[in-house]
Amino acid sequence: MKLSLVDLSTVIPGQTRHQTFMNSIEVAQYIEKLGFERIWFAEHHGSASIAGRAPEIMIAAVAAKTSRIKVGSGSVLLNHYSPFKVVETFCTLNELYPNRIDMGIGRATTGPVTDFALQQDRSKQFQSDSNQQILELTSWLDNSFQEDHPFAATRIHTIDSLPELYLLGSSPWSASAASHLGLRYVFAGFINQKGTHDIIHKYRSDFKPSKTSSGVESPQVSLAVHVVCADTEEEARRQVAPIRVMYRNLAKGIIDTAIPTPDDAVKELGGLPTIGEYVPGSGIPPRFIVGNPEQVHQQLTELGKDLSVDEIIVQDMMTDHQARLHSYELLSKAFELK
Repeated sequence: MKLSLVDLSTVIPGQTRHQTFMNSIEVAQYIEKLGFERIWFAEHHGSASIAGRAPEIMIAAVAAKTSRIKVGSGSVLLNHYSPFKVVETFCTLNELYPNRIDMGIGRATTGPVTDFALQQDRSKQFQSDSNQQILELTSWLDNSFQEDHPFAATRIHTIDSLPELYLLGSSPWSASAASHLGLRYVFAGFINQKGTHDIIHKYRSDFKPSKTSSGVESPQVSLAVHVVCADTEEEARRQVAPIRVMYRNLAKGIIDTAIPTPDDAVKELGGLPTIGEYVPGSGIPPRFIVGNPEQVHQQLTELGKDLSVDEIIVQDMMTDHQARLHSYELLSKAFELK
């Protein structure tokens, strides 16, 4: 099984945002040596605890400091931007680092204030047409607008290769859009656990082979889940405690506060958090896959087999940098990455 990583650039207590980005570069260099397939950078706005807000910048910085690993976005929130500008940006990145750039596209609201701040036309409330935007984006990539389309006279001038296009999501819409356009699909299992099996199945059953260079001929699906691995189950539970605190705060409407250290989180929770385990055959991942290497390997292997996916994209948001690096080392050894 292939392993990859989506990095949110989580701000560690006591560190600056500059150091956060240096940590992200170090992580990329480290997992490249361990044999991970790709590293993607997320887009969040107005967050004190997450520094990752401009994946295009992080892609350029990390690609310059690595040599093999694929680097991309997980994801660019297309509903806020011009498809033309997004395509030009990622083609430029691919011209700089040919055959290493992934263009992960998604959609999301970022909050009522930031949604409004991101849009150019302030005369109306935030709205978007995701179907039109993803279709326009693929048409720009392939220079495939119909002759009578107003954009047909302008082309994307680039090299022979294109950035690889992925559609990311956790809803039936994303699966439907990816299947009908023949795109690679990444399902965010850390967001929508219960919908995982049915939505991935729907993507495969409705898939239509793409006849364009930006798509694929057969279904390609990856699964993103929250994973923490440590030498012992107890230590893994300690390391996942900060994110448990974050989710508890979100449930209370507390959306912009620092994520604590593992020890502070355990104190705040009143002890080590309990964790669920994957139920083989269900196709429904637990919110967190946490444990020692044997436990994590078994759960991810069973989950991948049940969903017929051969790539797991890890998210973790750990606030202990060395423990995070060690988690990736243990995963690499457990899955015998090369």
